[in-house]
Amino acid sequence: MNPSPQLVPMLKQLRLSGICDSLERHNREAINQKLAYTEFLALLLQDEVARREHKNFASRHRRACFRGEKTIENFDFDHTPTTNRELIKDLATGSYIRDKANVLIVGPCGTGKSHVAQALGHCALRQGHEVLFATQSKLLNQLNAARGVGSYEKRLAHLTQVDLLIIDDFGLKPLEPKHAEDLHDIIAERYENRPTIVTSNLDLTEWGEAFPNRILGAATLDRLRHDAHRIVLDGKSYRLPRPFSGLQNTPLKPVDK
Repeated sequence: MNPSPQLVPMLKQLRLSGICDSLERHNREAINQKLAYTEFLALLLQDEVARREHKNFASRHRRACFRGEKTIENFDFDHTPTTNRELIKDLATGSYIRDKANVLIVGPCGTGKSHVAQALGHCALRQGHEVLFATQSKLLNQLNAARGVGSYEKRLAHLTQVDLLIIDDFGLKPLEPKHAEDLHDIIAERYENRPTIVTSNLDLTEWGEAFPNRILGAATLDRLRHDAHRIVLDGKSYRLPRPFSGLQNTPLKPVDK
């Protein structure tokens, strides 16, 4: 007697659909290989665990709001030969998350700062952490918009409690007074509790210039820089312009007046 027709509805009721998908295959495998009942059960449960892990990862990846699929594996270290690749690979293990230490990534435009930040975030996702990626402007604008609809506290709580927060393009635009206060609150709440990754085109010595209030800026940066790992990227920009095909050698025609 084939028990599958009776098992499938019960498995679905228990939300074990991963087992449903492989039940027939593993049943035949167990019969052919004369597996013990516990071995058969282990095969079924492995499929369910794998399905749930894949589903959870996909959900975390969606909530992270990454821009593209930037990973350590597809980062071109040869393009920036002076980069401390050993430090980046060590951070990829999640050591800074365990230590609750920030990571500050600086360098000129187009040298891969956002790529490295998102790659570290992707590693954190694989390790089971919740991650959120956003530019400075988007992050603070959304927080300010939440203030207008009465959900500021909820949004702020999410930003301060997410396992890893990645703030891209810090200092690209000067901070407005209210935004500077919000950023300080985020960094202060995360300080020594949860790590934050920040990327910037500015040299670390110039970060204070982004704040309209120097005292507030100093207080924020003091917490952000404390025991932080620092990655400096240098070299030519990845974003090279595409040549004008067929136009570079074409003489301009005079314009009739």
